[in-house]
Amino acid sequence: MKRIICLFSISILSLSIFSQVNPRQERDSDQIKTIFGSHSFSNGGYGGFGAGYSMIDNKDALVVNGRAAWLTGHSLGIGFAGSGFVNDVHYNSALNNDVNLTGGYGGILIEPILFPMAPVHIAFPMIAGIGGIAYTVVNYSDDPWDYGTSYVEDSDGFLVFEPGVEMEMNVLKFFRLSFGVSYRMTSHIELYDTQNDVLDGITTSLSFKFGKF
Repeated sequence: MKRIICLFSISILSLSIFSQVNPRQERDSDQIKTIFGSHSFSNGGYGGFGAGYSMIDNKDALVVNGRAAWLTGHSLGIGFAGSGFVNDVHYNSALNNDVNLTGGYGGILIEPILFPMAPVHIAFPMIAGIGGIAYTVVNYSDDPWDYGTSYVEDSDGFLVFEPGVEMEMNVLKFFRLSFGVSYRMTSHIELYDTQNDVLDGITTSLSFKFGKF
């Protein structure tokens, strides 16, 4: 937990650097350049969604996400973000059954944006919040009309901090496409047959953002 708090504090302090760089950039040009033209906008906001890939408990995992943020000066987004995850179903010999991990997390989003006027630029989203994870047992059925059942064997909550970097493209004046990489860190997780740092790891993602940039 100390590691999460320390890294989050460092990230907050780094915002001052961006606040000094971007105003100078905006004085040079107040035009947001897109692939199909240039557009001038004041403060705005956006909503978005996306999907990504991660390794959770050494198994392939799907991660889906959503965001909503207010943009100030084109160069800083402040809002909320959340993600849900599920890893592949796999056999557990101790339970003599198929299991998987599933859950979600969300919290405050802070997103400095470097050179937002350029058609292709860089953003640095940071998420800090809370989440929950469940160790789920899956029972399949031989009946083709029955998809089986599942139940929670164990669950726990955690604190999370997830800094990332994204390459964004201003496709249209109201639409951005981003490719990102983030690193998820959590407080220790107490869960059956699971390591304490089971959720720590890299996520690669593709996101779609719609709004006034």
